[in-house]
Amino acid sequence: MNNPIAQTVVDFLKYYPPFESLSKEDLQLIAINTKIKSLDKNEILFKGGDTTHTDFYVIKAGAIGLSLTSDAEEMLIDKCDEGDILGLRPFFAKNDYLLTAKAREESIIYAIPILFFQQFITKNAKVLEFLLESFASQTRNPHDKERSGKLLAENTIFSDQVADIQYFQPIKYTHNPITANPEDLLMFIAKTMTNSTIGSVIIQENQLPIGIITDRDLRSKIATGLFPITAEAKEIMTTPVITVPENISVAEAQMIMLKYNVGHLCVTRDGTDNSTISGIISEHDVVAAQANTPGVLLKQTRRATNNKELKYVREKLSDLIQNSIDKNIPISHISNIVAEINIALTRRAIELAVEKIGTPPPVRFAWINVGSQGRKEQLLKTDQDNALVFEDVEPAQYDAVKRYFTELAEFVTDSLNKVGYEFSPYNIVARNTQWCKSVTDWINQYNTWINAPAEKGIEISALFFDFDFIYGYPAIEEALTDNIKVKINKNKKFFAYMASDTLKNLPPLGFFRQFLVENDGEHKDTFDIKLRALEPLIDAARVLILSHGITDITNTYQRFKKLAELEQQNADLYDECAEAFNLLQHFRTEEGLKNDSNGRYINLSELSKTDKVKLKNCFEPIGNVQDIIKNRFSLTFIS
Repeated sequence: MNNPIAQTVVDFLKYYPPFESLSKEDLQLIAINTKIKSLDKNEILFKGGDTTHTDFYVIKAGAIGLSLTSDAEEMLIDKCDEGDILGLRPFFAKNDYLLTAKAREESIIYAIPILFFQQFITKNAKVLEFLLESFASQTRNPHDKERSGKLLAENTIFSDQVADIQYFQPIKYTHNPITANPEDLLMFIAKTMTNSTIGSVIIQENQLPIGIITDRDLRSKIATGLFPITAEAKEIMTTPVITVPENISVAEAQMIMLKYNVGHLCVTRDGTDNSTISGIISEHDVVAAQANTPGVLLKQTRRATNNKELKYVREKLSDLIQNSIDKNIPISHISNIVAEINIALTRRAIELAVEKIGTPPPVRFAWINVGSQGRKEQLLKTDQDNALVFEDVEPAQYDAVKRYFTELAEFVTDSLNKVGYEFSPYNIVARNTQWCKSVTDWINQYNTWINAPAEKGIEISALFFDFDFIYGYPAIEEALTDNIKVKINKNKKFFAYMASDTLKNLPPLGFFRQFLVENDGEHKDTFDIKLRALEPLIDAARVLILSHGITDITNTYQRFKKLAELEQQNADLYDECAEAFNLLQHFRTEEGLKNDSNGRYINLSELSKTDKVKLKNCFEPIGNVQDIIKNRFSLTFIS
């Protein structure tokens, strides 16, 4: 090749995927059409919100940071180094950049025209596969073993309004890192780093950190010839090393890295350089800690195009729950976060179902979650309970409109089942024509439950008073809830039946305070935490809050907290009920995660003595709140 600049491009690209799979001739064509850009430190390549460029980029030298600006604060999301690709968004999405790409130091990048590069994608499956994996897996390089995993890139966004529960939790980092002495030769340090596949070594003296050597130091100081490979560590190490205490949070680690413009932090016992080394934190650790945050899962949900992608999010949600439990995050907080992701999964399933049908809904409608989903208490892979309400139509149109929505519901519920939400054992799903009907039909249904309750049907109907309208036309929700409020107001017969149903499950302890366990069947000798402990509290909270005319609070914990506000004389008891419910939820969630089940049946023999005492302490408020219900609601209407 006569063009020395283009040859330089070829010589660089041929060592990095996906270009390494291209022929020499193809690389030469690409090199001839490649533009070389120089960026000063802090110079912006593209900003979040900018229209996507006609080129994508490969970093020749330097480093590019990818950041998100939120509430006027810049948050580093990822960092791209030599050989990394960025700006892939134009290949796969037509909307604007989501993140800002800014040089963290003087950098040189290759800008390759997207339209020109398309020809190499179509004729080389490996190139297409690499780019797809990079974009879909959100990594700079899916083949990079050292930095493998789900990393954020410019094709995603860090967070939505949902609280990032992991961002303020202790970061996971490498404990007992490899260290070296200041007199050690660089050639041996480099060999150790290569053999151990690590990017840094802490230089210590008397077990105290005095400096750090990173792979960047080796490239910029040794490979360039500034220092010989036989030099000692103290000659090129960066000093002083930035030290932080143990149990530092993800947020704190990220802020310190940004403040000092470093890529590694040394963890010591007390956070100073006068205490023993206990670990090292890299930028990769910070980015990886954010990969399964609620905001990321929400974004992945909204981008999903099929059930497989939705199922992936649901599986990652289980990991999020497990991590949160391990970090002792309050169960009520976890429930709120998980509920938002569960709702997002259902909404996306509805959108995909409408696309699959191919025609828009004939009238406006609303999708309702009921039961545990309606209460936003579904942490594990339990049943789906849902319903659909559509606008009133003329009688001549009714059957055709209902057919459309039952077909839509068929697609949605089937999708949710494949994602991991089993069908309701009582067939309380929107595809059941009994639970898919017009506003007027639903009002009549609720009026029947309220005005003519019957013991046989109250258990199922009670689920429909734990509802959450998650998709559709708000006026439909208003019409139903307004009607319910009017009909239940001072309706003694309705509350008498509901109260009677509430009292069917008594506190789960025998006369000698022993646990009441299953006597036979598949779950013999286990404790049914759902039926015997959770449901009595759920039922009590429902009947009490509805008696105050409140229909917009459906979560059991929040219902008891509201009751504590409304009834000061019983505030202590309601607070105890709220805390007992959360602890029971915690027990059930741990059981479910451990055994990949719905967590309903607890093996008491596996509980510690302390946990058994905690569990028994949850039962006392059940009996006390049921006493309030007995005294408050007249049962004379029950024949």
